[in-house]
Amino acid sequence: MDTDLLKTFLEVSRTRHFGNAAENLYLTRSAVSFRIKQLEGILGVELFERLRNNIQPTPAGERMLGHAEAVLNAWERAKQDITLNQQHSTQLTITAGHNIWDAYLQPYLQPLHLGLDGVSLRTEVLSESVMTRQLIERSLDIAITFDPPKLDEIELVKLAQIRLFLVSKQKGLNIEQASNQAYIKVDWGTAFNITHAQAFTMLPVPILHTSSARMALDFLLNNGGCAFLPEVLIEEYIANGTLHYVDNAGVITRNVYGAYWAENERLANVEQAIAILSAGFANAVD
Repeated sequence: MDTDLLKTFLEVSRTRHFGNAAENLYLTRSAVSFRIKQLEGILGVELFERLRNNIQPTPAGERMLGHAEAVLNAWERAKQDITLNQQHSTQLTITAGHNIWDAYLQPYLQPLHLGLDGVSLRTEVLSESVMTRQLIERSLDIAITFDPPKLDEIELVKLAQIRLFLVSKQKGLNIEQASNQAYIKVDWGTAFNITHAQAFTMLPVPILHTSSARMALDFLLNNGGCAFLPEVLIEEYIANGTLHYVDNAGVITRNVYGAYWAENERLANVEQAIAILSAGFANAVD
């Protein structure tokens, strides 16, 4: 299997356009079309419905997405594993769910780099379903997530607790007044969505629904409105008066978990990384 075929397939799936995929991959449109036909020939199925200005994956194409991502991730990891230099004898793959990086993980990259002697790091942001699948396939070492998979042989460690506040550019708003503001809904996982549906029915239909807290913050600063954002992202703007807490909106907490296989051959390095990631939370609790 030529991995370039899979990369082309994923880019066409992402852009839903042969021309845009060709531009992003620095190929001609005919080269992209040829690669897709090659892949379809190998698999014996059509992967896309080629409607005018509307390229859509077929059911087989939808099923192929996860497999293509898994194969490319495994191949990239294999290349890195076999080319580790003398200073780095082990590689750890750490994946995070959407918004984990902005809300929690960013300050820990340097401590991980300095604290894991002889270990190279591979980090990715993945959806919950892809992380779970890669845990099952044992193609990653640590999954950091709000909604950890409950699987046999998977160890779960609570790493942190994130506090989410409803904030606005307008000062002095209460939750009832916020219902008249433009609302930006950030996806903070299953438990958040349940709480949101039960306790915040007064908020309007979102003007923007996003899986990126950073994108929501930028949109809020540029356009106004309100959004649930984590303490770490808003503290600077609260301090300088750019953003304000919405009165009587309360706070929603989300726990961050680390998930890993108990029988990982790199277990000592995994446990060391988990200790580094949970140190800040342990100190806060103490």
